[in-house]
Amino acid sequence: MPAFAKAIGAVLGAMRGEEDGEFSMTETVLSDPVLTNKVLRLANSSMYSAFGQHVNTVSKAVLVLGTEAIGHLALGLKLVEELSSGASDSTQAHVEMEKAVLAGLVAREIAATVRSPQTELAVVCSMLHTLGRMMVTFYLPEHWQKLQQRGGSGNEDAAARELLGITLEEIGMAAAQRWNLPRNLVTGMRSVAIPGDDAPADDTPADDTPAALPASDWVAGIATLSRHCAASLWNDDEAGAAEVARISAVFSPLLGLELEQVRGAIAQARETAAEELAIAPLSKPLERRARAMAQTRQRAAGNRILQSGLADMRDMVDSASPGQMVSAALETVYKGLDFSRAVAFVRNRRENRYAARMCFGSLPKEQLAAMSFEDAYEPNVFHAALNSDRVIFIENARDPKFAAKLPQWWKTGLAEARSFVILPLSANGQPTGFLYGDWDETFPEIQLSPTEFALLNDLRGLVVKAIERRHQLELVSSRAA
Repeated sequence: MPAFAKAIGAVLGAMRGEEDGEFSMTETVLSDPVLTNKVLRLANSSMYSAFGQHVNTVSKAVLVLGTEAIGHLALGLKLVEELSSGASDSTQAHVEMEKAVLAGLVAREIAATVRSPQTELAVVCSMLHTLGRMMVTFYLPEHWQKLQQRGGSGNEDAAARELLGITLEEIGMAAAQRWNLPRNLVTGMRSVAIPGDDAPADDTPADDTPAALPASDWVAGIATLSRHCAASLWNDDEAGAAEVARISAVFSPLLGLELEQVRGAIAQARETAAEELAIAPLSKPLERRARAMAQTRQRAAGNRILQSGLADMRDMVDSASPGQMVSAALETVYKGLDFSRAVAFVRNRRENRYAARMCFGSLPKEQLAAMSFEDAYEPNVFHAALNSDRVIFIENARDPKFAAKLPQWWKTGLAEARSFVILPLSANGQPTGFLYGDWDETFPEIQLSPTEFALLNDLRGLVVKAIERRHQLELVSSRAA
């Protein structure tokens, strides 16, 4: 794994405490956009909430997290990148890779329950726990097949000594030592013996509860538990669930944790894995693929609706009133983008207010009538859209950091929305209103494509043309009078 061995050199150098160690770590992180994003997300996570939630630079993140935690995060990420890029087409190689990622997720959740400063170390050790298995499946697939034939699926370790002359764990440990990984990381890769293999399956700990592991073995204990949990969770079957229950009951006292803590952490990791993994039965790949295909078909059908609506609006633009054009546009975007609700807001210059005038979707009339606001500028997303005269798409309106940009009238009447779109309408350089459409949580997460943005801009251009034509007629009429 030459690329991985080379990549970790810079990470390890920044971890070893030179005088400019913090700067070196910052420089190393910034050289990798993916790592930069992960470091900033971690620094702003709830686990480090005591340090505040506004870490915007890697330099501050290094101070908050420490070079060791970031180093371990980087090592784990580099391992994933190298194995992914070097993967063959072998399904089994990807299976082992996903199990390693799942083990890291389990370890993060368990260690985070006690806000351990060794969380990132535990994550990487858990991922590296099956390094020997990953290396054999990725680089010696024919040997892996022989191990499976001799020991059976899931029991390849039992046949490794006989067929390879070395165990899979020893392969992983030897590789880690050859890469000069930190000693505490290599130590954490050790397997902790599992006591009480005859523990009851009802996950009730035996009376002779084993003593907690010494502090020096705590990370190795989490890594061992996480590896076994990942192997059982990946298949998403009853046998795996029973094994997770059993091993959780065995390891919770060893780690000095309550059984419910461990159960909750594993459940959270399972939920995350179901979204992040691709081929695990746990992630239900066939169902996910079907949903993705259905959404693709839905978007294609929606774009055809937008195009058809635009064709109708082009035919009527020279004769229809602005109100008729707004109605046609609102109906087109409501159907074409499958909005939960679509609302047209019109500016009343005499009253200096914007007010909702028409709506498609489930919105009570009294609620529609209450949605109005002054046209004087306020620092929110709606005035920003009107001032910029650009289509604005908000992917996550429920993000707490975005709350200050949402006006009170929206929070009162439209807060069920998860995502929304604003189509400002301006004539002769002055805002005249806007179209609004949103999706609630029942609609799959969405990103508007460049094609859809272009169609929306064409649509609002036709509405503006009708408004400007009306203004010209009124101007001519007033001059004639």
